[in-house]
Amino acid sequence: MTCPAMSTHNQPPVPDETSENHREVTFFTIVKSVFSSFIGVQNNANRKRDFESGRFWHFFFAGLIFVAVFLGAVRLMVNYLIATTP
Repeated sequence: MTCPAMSTHNQPPVPDETSENHREVTFFTIVKSVFSSFIGVQNNANRKRDFESGRFWHFFFAGLIFVAVFLGAVRLMVNYLIATTP
């Protein structure tokens, strides 16, 4: 006869390295994190995930590309407004 206290089938699963906080950082999560931090709404859990799982250069280059696209859009808008103003 087995003791009920020794049973392991009712125990919760042990978290492993592929849990929610330790998942791999993908292209979409990098873009989402860069955009969120650019407008100032990055939450602490995502920031922590980025620093633990992500690589600095991925975020650095994604940030540079995002800033270049943003400045290009602003420049196009200003040129359009200047050209269409009587």
